[in-house]
Amino acid sequence: MTQDGQIYHNIEILFEDNHLLVINKPSNMLSQADKSGKPDVQSVMKTYLKEKYEKPGNVFLALVQRLDHPVGGTMVLARTSKAASRLSEQIRTRTVKKEYLAVVEGHVVNQGRLVHYLRKNNARKKAEICREGTPGAQKAELDLTVKQISGKRSLVHIRLHTGRFHQIRAQLAAAGYPVAGDRKYGAMPLPDNSLALICSSVTFNHPVTKKVMSFKTETPGELPWTRFR
Repeated sequence: MTQDGQIYHNIEILFEDNHLLVINKPSNMLSQADKSGKPDVQSVMKTYLKEKYEKPGNVFLALVQRLDHPVGGTMVLARTSKAASRLSEQIRTRTVKKEYLAVVEGHVVNQGRLVHYLRKNNARKKAEICREGTPGAQKAELDLTVKQISGKRSLVHIRLHTGRFHQIRAQLAAAGYPVAGDRKYGAMPLPDNSLALICSSVTFNHPVTKKVMSFKTETPGELPWTRFR
């Protein structure tokens, strides 16, 4: 078992045992491979396991959750099919608790539960707000809490109750507070083209021992995050 903050190819390893791998995903890195050929978390960590344990063949490593390419933070991966299945069931039954931190444009005033209906626009690769009953619409819920205000931006804490495509980004933009750097949803770009959004913590039951596991990720050490230190 590993729990020492080891770094492998810019990916911090928060926890490792025979069943799980928990990492801190860098922003602007794919969760899994696509046609671009750019480095992705799943492939890089498979290489890590092959090198560490000198495995000659293919290595099983499943994504339990995915983070958008520009989003960083806590990610859980399963090292066995049994762990993947059990963790996926926890996500389905909403046993897994995921929390996020974001720097958003504007001064947030309407804290509390945000409820919208979202529909994925595949052509634009974007989630759109729509009315209940619209074909393809899914209910999206999150809790929003303001932690700090600095200048023209707010640091907010988000707790998800559903897991929809681009949910946080679309809901915050609809509320008038797009995530800093999120050009797709109306914000100005950041210098490094990242989004000021991280998965700050994930809590779940270990798929084998049933022990409650909780992992946190610190906010990045660059702007706009450093405005809120």
